[in-house]
Amino acid sequence: MADIDIPESLIALERTAWAEQQEGRLTVETAAAVQQAYTEHAVAKGLSRYEVERATKRLVRHVEPPAAG
Repeated sequence: MADIDIPESLIALERTAWAEQQEGRLTVETAAAVQQAYTEHAVAKGLSRYEVERATKRLVRHVEPPAAG
């Protein structure tokens, strides 16, 4: 997958949605806001919304642990 430029505002929305989901309190409003942000960013950049969503979730949810040493 090519690198996708993801704005901090979208990363922050995904972090909020992920935290709410982990705590069992994800709201429709939060979910809708993050989906709208994926769509708007994808349209503005001429990208697939699915690729934007996947790249954002990978960035937020799959943080690499720090290297030992």
